[in-house]
Amino acid sequence: MSNLRRPNANDANDTFNRSRQVVPMSGLCSRCVDGCTGGCEVWTSSMRGRELLYPTGYGQITAGADKDYPLDYSHLNIQGYAVGARGLPHGVEGNSDTALFPNVDTTTEYGYQRKVQLSVPIFTGALGSTDIARRNWEHFAVGAALAGITLVCGENVAGVDPDLVLRPDGKIKHSPELDRRITEYRKYHQGQGEILMQMNVEDTRLGVAEYMLDAHGLDTIELKWGQGAKCIGGEIKVDTLERAMELQKRGYIVLPDPSNPIVQKAYDTGSIKQFERHSRLGFVTRDGFLAEIERLRRLGFKRITLKTGAYSMKELAMALRWGADAKIDLLTLDGAPGGTGMSPWAMMNEWGIPTFYLQCLAHEFADKLTARGIRVPDLAIAGGFSDESHVFKALALGSPYFKAVCMGRALMIPGMVGKNIGQWLKDGKLPKTVSKFGASAEEIFVCYQEVKSKFNGRTRDLPLGAIGIYTFAQKIKTGMQQLMAGSRNFRLSTIGRQDLMALTEEASKVSGIAYVMDAYRKEAEAILAD
Repeated sequence: MSNLRRPNANDANDTFNRSRQVVPMSGLCSRCVDGCTGGCEVWTSSMRGRELLYPTGYGQITAGADKDYPLDYSHLNIQGYAVGARGLPHGVEGNSDTALFPNVDTTTEYGYQRKVQLSVPIFTGALGSTDIARRNWEHFAVGAALAGITLVCGENVAGVDPDLVLRPDGKIKHSPELDRRITEYRKYHQGQGEILMQMNVEDTRLGVAEYMLDAHGLDTIELKWGQGAKCIGGEIKVDTLERAMELQKRGYIVLPDPSNPIVQKAYDTGSIKQFERHSRLGFVTRDGFLAEIERLRRLGFKRITLKTGAYSMKELAMALRWGADAKIDLLTLDGAPGGTGMSPWAMMNEWGIPTFYLQCLAHEFADKLTARGIRVPDLAIAGGFSDESHVFKALALGSPYFKAVCMGRALMIPGMVGKNIGQWLKDGKLPKTVSKFGASAEEIFVCYQEVKSKFNGRTRDLPLGAIGIYTFAQKIKTGMQQLMAGSRNFRLSTIGRQDLMALTEEASKVSGIAYVMDAYRKEAEAILAD
């Protein structure tokens, strides 16, 4: 097998090899020349050091790791059938006039007792304290509300709020940025999906949960153990010494240390241009986890969810077993390599259980708990999904436990595209890739009139990024309807593992999905023998 990743040169951190011949393991040019003018990662790191740990362009980019794992969802194909129609409304007989793909029901729901319905089985990744989330929030929030999907507001939003006001006890008194995040979503919420707030160590200390209830009456809060992009706490970058000092005083880890006179001198002379704000590592115990769930319920939250990352098999078992004990409403598992607004680049590529393997393990463990009579929390999977075939395969592979797919970067892109189209229209500088569809928002966005009809003509009040997200969600919905109709599933709950085939024996061994040369063989042989 060839190398799964080429290190030392990647567009993510703006590095490249001089030579076309590269040593596979190290990523170094096979002939390293004294006098080379750049610029591989080792070469650039000689000047900029720790800056090369992260993707470049903070606040303007999202980055996704590109390690080519041995197995992923492309190793599965979807079964299609010429007969049958599962999941039609009660009393409706399946035939060519009733089993129409536009009638397929793509709604899903999650929750232990108080359910939340989604119009499509997708929801956003955690959009937290990164600049890319802050700058595009109105587009993301309104788009999720229009699409009828859940919006996850990520960790540390209050902690980095420049206008944060704290009480004498160190708890939040007022956070305009948190207020804005919630208000933008609720303004256009149509009844499906919800906004939920993530909470990490620093958020807990700041009293985010209490503020969410007191100021906004939020129904759901999400505890965070980790994510697929990294195995340490969340990070952002800040550009000024003053801002770095402010965040350090709020209790964050800030590197380089802005209180160090040597660092201050380096900043003044221009060699240090940015600082990193890091969150703390969490330390999870069963008793502590259950106690925190109980505390949050006593505060008044109706639903409590958990997000965890691509940790070892042991942590996966902890999340499933303890989540079942706590009767949490949703457990989102985020596999490697993940995407990010800011995570260490090598870490994204080289740590954690990849999504495909993680979901297969989760299904295996869920079966074991179910066999013991233990109710498994509703599950969602994240980590590299971008189209309707991914969603179908993930729900089928994880059936019956997985209810939705968390999409990070794929749901951010339409928001940024729509936002930029709005600016290009204003400037009169539409690129050809956009102008080929028209010269106005009404012509460019295929769902513009559909959205307009929902709001009695108030479309001009909507950020165009929101219409982009709505349009993308409708593409996922229609694509799901087609795939589901072709596999004779007319509602999501009838999708099952039998609707997949493994294209390689290795994928079959890992997933438990029948190998393509074995799937439905018994039924086929019976027909031949008749």
